[in-house]
Amino acid sequence: MAKRSRQPLDITFFALGDATRRGMLVRLSRRETSVSEFAEDFGVALPTIHKHLRVLERAGFISHEKRGRVRHVRLAQTGGRRRPGNRRVDFSPLRAVKGWMAQFEAQWGKHLLRLKQQVESDL
Repeated sequence: MAKRSRQPLDITFFALGDATRRGMLVRLSRRETSVSEFAEDFGVALPTIHKHLRVLERAGFISHEKRGRVRHVRLAQTGGRRRPGNRRVDFSPLRAVKGWMAQFEAQWGKHLLRLKQQVESDL
């Protein structure tokens, strides 16, 4: 079995690498939900949902809160609990991915410009 990396970008890509987890994030972008609703909607057992949620939480995508007997899940937010009006969704895990991808976008821009110049010179 492969050893898992503890680097933040590796953890983020691992979290985004599963279709169920990506679907869970899409669902949470609309509203918070309970763990049991996730299990019902995705058609998997509660232990499986808990595993997915642990991965998403470790990557910094989600947070959870227990109210009574029900555990509610939402996208991770910035700001503290003391000032609820100042909390916004925390996009830092996605910013790290965007920053990593930017190095490749710059290279593709150069390649596409050269391709455009080549095509235009052939006309």
